[in-house]
Amino acid sequence: MTTPTDGEREAALDRMLTRLALADDSKLEPLLSSILLYAISSLSSSSASLRKLVMEMLTHVNKRVKHRPEIGLPMLDLWKLYCEANISPMVRNFCIVYIEMAFERLPNENKVNTAPELLINIANIPSQHQGIILRIISKAIGDFHSSKIDEIIAEKYRAINGTKDGEVFIEFCLHVILYQPTPSGMASPPGLSISQAERVTGKQPLKTDLLCMRKLGILNVVESMNLRPEIVYPLYLAAASDSLEPVSKRGETLLKRAASGANLEDSDLIKRLLKLFNGNTGEENIAHELKVSPASSSLRVRLMSVFTRSISAANSFPFSLQCIFGCIYGNGTTTRLKQLGMEFTVRVFKHAALDQLKLMGPVILSGVLRSIDGSSNSESAGKDLKVFAYQAIGLLASRLPNLFREKVEMAVRIFTALKLEDQSIRVAIQEAATSLATAYKGAPEAILKELETLLLQNCEAEQNEVRFCAVRWATSLYDFQNCPSRYICMIGASDSRLDIREMALEGLNLLSNEQTASLTKNNEPKYPNLKDILDFISTQNPELFQSREQNSGKLLFPSKTYLAMVKFLMKCFEANVTKENNENEMDIDIVSSVEKICVILEKAMVIDGSVELNSTALRALVDIGSHYPKLLASRYAENLEWLKKLLNHIDSDTREAASRLIGISISALPSSSASEFLSELISSIKNSQKLRFETFHGSICALGYATAECMKDSSFISDEMFRNIIEEFVKVAESETAALASVAMEALGHIGLRTKLPIISRDSLTAGILTVLQERLAKLLAGNENKCIQKILVSLGHISFNETSFEHLKSALDLIFSLSRSKVEDVLFSAGEALSFIWEEIPTTPDIILKSNYGSLSERTNYLTSEMPVFDTNIPQKSINDDESRVLARDLIVKKLFEGGLLYSGRKEERCAGTVWLVSLTMYCGHHMRIQELLPEIQEAFSHLIGDQNDLTQDLASQGMSIVYELGDESMKQELVNALVSTLTGTGKRKRAIKLMEDSEVFQEGTIGKDLSGGKLSTYKELCSLANEMGQPDLIYKFMDLANYQASLNSKRGAAFGFSKIAKQAGEALQPHLRSLIPRLVRYQYDPDKNVQDAMAHIWKSIVNDPKKTIDEYYDLIMDDLLMQCGSRLWRSRESSCLAIADLIQGRRFNQVGEHLKRIWTAAFRAMDDIKETVRNSGDSLCRALSSLTTRLCDLSLTDASDARQTMDVVLPFLLSEGIFSKVSSVQKASINLVMKLAKGAGIALRPHLPDLVGCMLECLSSLEDQRLNYVEMHASNAGIKTEKLEGLRIAVAKDSPMWETLDVCLKIVDNDSLSSLIPRLMQLVRSGVGLNTRVGVASFITLLVQKETNNIKPFTNALTKTLFHAVLDEKSGSVKKAFASSFSTVLKYASQAQVQKLLEDAAGLHSGDKNAQVSGAVLLRACFNNASEVLSGYNSVVIPVAFLSRFDDDKDINTLFEELWEEIPSGERVTLQLYLEEIVSLICDCMASSSWASKRKSAKAIKKLSEVLKESLAPHHIKLINSLLKELPGRFWEGKDHILHAIASICSSCHDAISKEDPNIPISIVDAILVACSKKMKSYREAAFSCLQQVIMAFQNPEFFNSVFPILYEACKKNNANKATTSSLVSSNAGTEVDETEETSIPMDKVLDCFASCIHIASLHNIINQKEKLLEVLSISLSSGHNWPVKMSAFSSIKELCLKFSSVSENAHDGFPFICELFHSVVPLVLDCIRTVKIAQVHIAASECLLEMSKLYTNIPSQYKKDVSFKDDLISLCESEKNEQAKTLLRECITMLE
Repeated sequence: MTTPTDGEREAALDRMLTRLALADDSKLEPLLSSILLYAISSLSSSSASLRKLVMEMLTHVNKRVKHRPEIGLPMLDLWKLYCEANISPMVRNFCIVYIEMAFERLPNENKVNTAPELLINIANIPSQHQGIILRIISKAIGDFHSSKIDEIIAEKYRAINGTKDGEVFIEFCLHVILYQPTPSGMASPPGLSISQAERVTGKQPLKTDLLCMRKLGILNVVESMNLRPEIVYPLYLAAASDSLEPVSKRGETLLKRAASGANLEDSDLIKRLLKLFNGNTGEENIAHELKVSPASSSLRVRLMSVFTRSISAANSFPFSLQCIFGCIYGNGTTTRLKQLGMEFTVRVFKHAALDQLKLMGPVILSGVLRSIDGSSNSESAGKDLKVFAYQAIGLLASRLPNLFREKVEMAVRIFTALKLEDQSIRVAIQEAATSLATAYKGAPEAILKELETLLLQNCEAEQNEVRFCAVRWATSLYDFQNCPSRYICMIGASDSRLDIREMALEGLNLLSNEQTASLTKNNEPKYPNLKDILDFISTQNPELFQSREQNSGKLLFPSKTYLAMVKFLMKCFEANVTKENNENEMDIDIVSSVEKICVILEKAMVIDGSVELNSTALRALVDIGSHYPKLLASRYAENLEWLKKLLNHIDSDTREAASRLIGISISALPSSSASEFLSELISSIKNSQKLRFETFHGSICALGYATAECMKDSSFISDEMFRNIIEEFVKVAESETAALASVAMEALGHIGLRTKLPIISRDSLTAGILTVLQERLAKLLAGNENKCIQKILVSLGHISFNETSFEHLKSALDLIFSLSRSKVEDVLFSAGEALSFIWEEIPTTPDIILKSNYGSLSERTNYLTSEMPVFDTNIPQKSINDDESRVLARDLIVKKLFEGGLLYSGRKEERCAGTVWLVSLTMYCGHHMRIQELLPEIQEAFSHLIGDQNDLTQDLASQGMSIVYELGDESMKQELVNALVSTLTGTGKRKRAIKLMEDSEVFQEGTIGKDLSGGKLSTYKELCSLANEMGQPDLIYKFMDLANYQASLNSKRGAAFGFSKIAKQAGEALQPHLRSLIPRLVRYQYDPDKNVQDAMAHIWKSIVNDPKKTIDEYYDLIMDDLLMQCGSRLWRSRESSCLAIADLIQGRRFNQVGEHLKRIWTAAFRAMDDIKETVRNSGDSLCRALSSLTTRLCDLSLTDASDARQTMDVVLPFLLSEGIFSKVSSVQKASINLVMKLAKGAGIALRPHLPDLVGCMLECLSSLEDQRLNYVEMHASNAGIKTEKLEGLRIAVAKDSPMWETLDVCLKIVDNDSLSSLIPRLMQLVRSGVGLNTRVGVASFITLLVQKETNNIKPFTNALTKTLFHAVLDEKSGSVKKAFASSFSTVLKYASQAQVQKLLEDAAGLHSGDKNAQVSGAVLLRACFNNASEVLSGYNSVVIPVAFLSRFDDDKDINTLFEELWEEIPSGERVTLQLYLEEIVSLICDCMASSSWASKRKSAKAIKKLSEVLKESLAPHHIKLINSLLKELPGRFWEGKDHILHAIASICSSCHDAISKEDPNIPISIVDAILVACSKKMKSYREAAFSCLQQVIMAFQNPEFFNSVFPILYEACKKNNANKATTSSLVSSNAGTEVDETEETSIPMDKVLDCFASCIHIASLHNIINQKEKLLEVLSISLSSGHNWPVKMSAFSSIKELCLKFSSVSENAHDGFPFICELFHSVVPLVLDCIRTVKIAQVHIAASECLLEMSKLYTNIPSQYKKDVSFKDDLISLCESEKNEQAKTLLRECITMLE
């Protein structure tokens, strides 16, 4: 087609303009649809005249339509024109104008549908046009989607998802949400530019309500578009911050629901949010109208809360920087924004990349410092701001330490702030200071020096936080050798705050806790040089060294500071002097340092000093003296008086230290001066009555140490003085208190270390000291002052050290052995130490004891449990004394321990004492030749004792074994290892028997309860008594067996402790035993006894370097042992094995646990059913761990398919057979939960097990059902609960169970191959499954399976349908029957045609069976209608007749089911019956011919229904139906036979014409048959017969019926009247039985009269007149008083029928007038009597109508036939008294008519 020229266009437009001008407004719309497009498209022409004409036309159009909004414009055509590719801009511009106008005129429905279509390709149109289109759309959205959006429309909006168009739309939506009406003077709304605001509003600002609608609509549309959270997040944030409440609420909801999953690390999202926050007003080269202002304050607060959760925001430089400064210093900022800005600053400093942080860190820091300086503490907001600011500084310091490291200004600022800022802020400053300290690490030396000065200035500040930070900086910034920092720690040691004190002590390495001790032991710090630290202290406190007088002035430091200083200086001393042990070659610096320390220690002894400080200072002097005795002796030899004064000190440790110092110093005195000093001490002791206890004690101690030192050279003091001193000590021991006596003995012991004590005389007895003091010491040792006893025992060893007399040694041994039953551990250790001194070759010397802070050997070895060497070879030993006395003493000790029975005693106290002493001898004297010889016996003793009940005995025995191992040769070591392994593995030889005494303790008290009287039950005697009292003497053997078992546990524990020490040295010797040892060690580590656990953990750590590797290597052995022990008779073995397995199987692969998996599950289930609760708990733990392992191994996402399949093969059958059907509820529950987890994670690995799994789950639906539901069902009828409802409830509960979840998983993985094994299992369950839920479940599962597999199920349909069909038949429960039927119908859809036909015929044939069969048939057919209607449609001729017929069954359940089935048929009832009428009639006739009365009844009802519905359409089959009905009338009566009569009546009423045409004799035959029925005696049947007769008469309208029927009716009336009379006479004679019989045989008068009326209706006048006497007689009988009012109503109907019959008589019919007259005069009085006697309104109205009809008839006859109306007055009277208005009106008409 050629393009028209401009001239042609102009001509065409001219014509169009004319048409427009002539057109009415009503015809304008269709005209515009063609003209407007043509006109606008013509604007593309370059012709000026043409354009002018177009403009005229458009102007005309505008004027015509402007004020007529009902005139529509061609919207879609305009849009198509606009979207054309090659049109000119002018055409587009005019199109867009008219598109906007056209859209407003569209119907609402069109607007809704068109709006989303306008968005397509919107990204490609000009920006100005975009704004117009988007405004059009937003208006439509506001108008129609503000409350909700239709899914169809939402789908249209979703079409632009992921496109440029979608981006344009979402951006515009954000602008709409951000838009707020701006007050005058404000350029643009927050978050928008002027241009964007105009794009939203157009020319006019939006009103608030309209804006609210648009925003809500946009939110609904955006939500329906299902966009990514990152896209809609800004929009929802803006909405939640909106000032309009509905919008903000909606925004909050969407923000929580839809955008909660937004990725806040998405860089695009964060950039959009930052731009929204900052705007671009600060940027240059942007036009004023394009400058976007920052978001509103409320939105900025929300945005900041987002930024503070995003790492990406922290790394968005420079936007994050703008954001921070905008919050802190921006225009319109708020306090909340400032806080959030600081919080974001913290976030930036914490998470920003270092390269970005280096750029903006200094800038932000300057801003933070400005904000701190500008904030005040008066407001809480200002305080919060400062908190965030200091947090930011701390974080920046940790990220950019170089920013602070070169200057100290920030440190000064922080410490100043700690002093000046409010208390609430100081915590944040303190944290910042901690981080800042890290930044200064590695700073230049000059900076660190400045910081030292700063810290020294602040370490004693008033504020706690300042002092804390000073100490913290001192400990963290500087190394341990830095003197100023250690000095600060000394100052902090006396702080009032515990945390500062502890930190300071930690900085000095003085914390006494075990953890610090272990750390410092392994990694001792490098202490400062002694001279340096002393010099620094001197500079800080010059007064300390200005005076050397000991007691001058006060304490120069706080007591705790001084104490810490002393301790730290001594550590420095120890570290510095260890290499300078040669006192003769000391360096001058060391001498100077020692002197300075002595000055400091002396100054610590002032009165102000604490007891602890005094004691520590003097002990420190003793330590110095142990290293430099000559230096110390020379210093204090001339100053003994000062030391002597200290002997009066209240602290015993201080007095003893002073005594040691006197002993060291006295050696530097001349002999005379020493003797003089000793004499002074002796004299003070002699005057003891005048002395305080402290002075007496100090003097004795000092005399002892001084004498011992003097006796180092026997010529130093005279023998006489020596004897005097010994005499004085003996006197004190004899006469003073135990405390002083023990000190005197201790002094004697110190002297005895240097020389043999002399023999003294007492009461004519000259003997050794111990002989003299034997009784006194025995008494003291029998006391309860344990400290004194310890001192005496140790002194016995010291005294015997140089003794050569066996008598003396025996006395000492007797005293020591007298304590063999002591229960005080410290006493036993002291006794062991004394025995070691007697034995000789001990690891110490007299100089160590006397000239150092020596306590005892026990303390040095941590009471025999330390890891120190057995013998220190560096210690010079006294020459070994093997004289006879020592040999005899050693033999006595051995005899007492071994042969005397201490080690094998029946008393645990004696065994404990023997153990302590034997371990002491072995440890202290182990290298002695005699001990070496005894090692085999010692080993045997320790092996026996490791099973002792006493913990100390057991621990020390195991310790002793490790000592023996270290001392022994290779053969002994091997033997010891074998013995210990045997003990641990339970294969050790039998221990030496212990002879039990009466009071031998077999059990610890309370272990096995109390005796019958409530007394204790622990000794052998008490156990025997209990056995005798119970009449079971053999019970003692069980008690002893239990005791032996406890001993074996103890042996294992003790052996473990011993082994743990031996194993460290045994090395390769253990390797052969590991196979038997490792499994048991693993198990024992989980023993219920915590002690056994700890012991075994020790040995495990000792012999196993790499536990993981060891367990992997012996894994199978370990598992075999544990699984065997899971069945042990010992509960602790079962419990520990379960716990061990639970731990060992975690994280294992199938190749490690596969062979054990089934046994582990068996063990777990057995343990869960254990008799002991703790074992059950461990079984539960094992089950949980095993479930986790099995789930992981079966999960294809975590395990290889082959391993998953093998695991499933092992576990699933076991769970299904043993677990789920267990009688233990916990096992059941665990099994079901695990099976469900396995099913979810196993995937296709589950397929081989589907039959068993599905079968098990289905059976569990019933077997695991709550038994209370069964109880409820049994009593449902009593409670009024319907069985069906209860069954429905049970089924619903079952479908929410874990079993159904598992079945759902199984359905998802079924494939074609697994069907062949699964279907037979399901069929088996259908046939034999037990329980409601199981049977419903299998039916439902089959249904779901068929729906999933569809065509794959076809090979199994034959078997399935047969099985399900019989299941429906056999099932008793209605719910199950319906479920099976539903499943049957689902399968039927995939069966073959032949199968379908056969099954449906069988189902339909069930209607003729018993009740169950009929119900089954109904359920089956209904299920097929619901689920397989497309299959059933071809077999309606089989199903519909059955459904129709069975609707009329007598049983309510059956007819209800078939009624429901009938209602499922989609077509109308009449149509359905007409379509399948032949089949229905055939079935009805067959049923009618049945011998079953129920079938006959049902058929009769069906015929009646057919007749009522089809009417004359039934005519083709009437003969067949009539004949079948008539055949049933003769013969005996059966219940329901009356339905035959009703059916005959119905079919005659419907098909009377066809019946008459077919054969005129048939109606007569029917009437005759009915008349015969009317003569039957059964009342109900006779009533039905008369009713049927009336209907048949009326149907056929045959006048001949009158002659045949009326005589019978007449006789019936007469008979009825006679019966009434008889009944009256019988009633009067009280003959009740006869009355009943008469009632039964009476004729229903109302039914007879209805037939009578029908006969009148069809009769001819001639026949009526011929029978007029009988007619009148019948009426008189019926209106007599003997009949009830329904009979009278029937009589009235008959009268009306007569009147109607005669009303059409012509005036010449003279024969009828006499009858009318007679009827009037004879019947009207009877009617009036009825009105008079019956008080029913209905009767009055009917009677009045009857009177009116007769009156009309009577008034119309000739006058010659009329008579006087005698009852007129009665009529008037009745009229006046009548209350019913209708009857009254009728009576008045009668009166009027008669008048």
